[in-house]
Amino acid sequence: MKPALLCIGGMDSSAGAGLLRDTVTAAEFGLICRVAVTAVTAQTDRAVSAVHPVPPDVVAAQIFAGAPGAGAVKIGMLGNGAIVRAVAAALAETSAGVPLVLDPVLRSSSGRDLLDRAGLSALIETLLPRAALLTPNLPELRALGDWLDLPFGTGEEAIVAALQARGAGAVLVKGGHAETAKEARDRLYLPGGRIQEYTAPRQALTLRGTGCHLACAVAAGLALGQPLQVAVGRAKESVAARFALPARVGGGGGA
Repeated sequence: MKPALLCIGGMDSSAGAGLLRDTVTAAEFGLICRVAVTAVTAQTDRAVSAVHPVPPDVVAAQIFAGAPGAGAVKIGMLGNGAIVRAVAAALAETSAGVPLVLDPVLRSSSGRDLLDRAGLSALIETLLPRAALLTPNLPELRALGDWLDLPFGTGEEAIVAALQARGAGAVLVKGGHAETAKEARDRLYLPGGRIQEYTAPRQALTLRGTGCHLACAVAAGLALGQPLQVAVGRAKESVAARFALPARVGGGGGA
């Protein structure tokens, strides 16, 4: 029987992101993808036109049905605080010790909010301490730093350190939103101050769903028993292959 991965997140009607993207990614790694739907959305590459949250008790029931035997959990869109707390409570009962990859989906590529303020608070309080890996992009990292009341202009490494102090095991900061660099640079902050860097050419277009793909691919690697750094490296290769982009792994550094 194939190993299983539990993915928790929203349904994207255009299949560009969310759980439909997760199922494709899991299949690429040879995994069965079990899902817990947190919201049904109507969206295209241009905009999100409707969001219908799933009742928290139904989300929890899906997790109880899909979690047994899953080798890892990937979390994407959550929507609101009630859903976040329902997910955290259900995982505490079903998935203790199972590696969790947390993609803090705060808004869509077109700019619509996908997690409210209460949801962000609940995410930091209840799910962050469970995360083997947190995968924010640069705007998401800044939003997390703002919630932690860090001073304006606090640097990336300081925000990451604050998140790790709140319980995150490792943090992969995705650099695709940087405005000046010619290359997209992702930095994996490991426990103990080690940093692994991954680079790829910057593209002059918006590639929707790459965050979902990357987080799911890492979770797939963890479900297969890969060490975190190996899982991240292979996940980056998977995303690069999807868009025919070369990806490079840089050397580790200190922080």
